[in-house]
Amino acid sequence: MAEHEIHEDHGHSVAAWTAVGVLLVGTAVMALAVAIANVPLFFVGVGVCVVGVVLGKVLGMAGFGAKDVPPVTSDSQKTSGVS
Repeated sequence: MAEHEIHEDHGHSVAAWTAVGVLLVGTAVMALAVAIANVPLFFVGVGVCVVGVVLGKVLGMAGFGAKDVPPVTSDSQKTSGVS
């Protein structure tokens, strides 16, 4: 059976969630544009995605990104409950 790694933080941060949210909106706009065959709307979706990437990076640099997590010690190891 594969070893289970312990992850204290999966990148849950304001910067990551904001970037993902904006990227989801952008891809939804692009998908709609493809479905209705509207090229200008597709490029609006591309622009929204670019804004999402830039916004995530800027927020990360502003201190809203994932923080450094202390290493896991044998005392603080959590089990998944799977045998």
